[in-house]
Amino acid sequence: MSVYVGNLNYSVTQAQLNEVFAEYGNVKRVYLPTDRETGRPRGFGFVEMEQEAEEEAAIAELDGAEWMGRTLKVNKARERTNNGNSRNRGREQTAY
Repeated sequence: MSVYVGNLNYSVTQAQLNEVFAEYGNVKRVYLPTDRETGRPRGFGFVEMEQEAEEEAAIAELDGAEWMGRTLKVNKARERTNNGNSRNRGREQTAY
């Protein structure tokens, strides 16, 4: 399972996001997608923690919290679905 973190400040780094989530447990991975064409951050990310209970605690505390001037949207990440784009056909879809 992973956690979706939306409405991030565009200057947020993986290290900063890791630090925030580390208060709730062991962070396994942080992923901040960037725009394919510009290389700029997209304003959201994914955090994977070792225990589901740790992820749930982080969601409960951080959803709606203000951080770096933005109100965070934090919830369980949903699996990506094939949106009909031919590039994705035949590939397993994951949250990140």
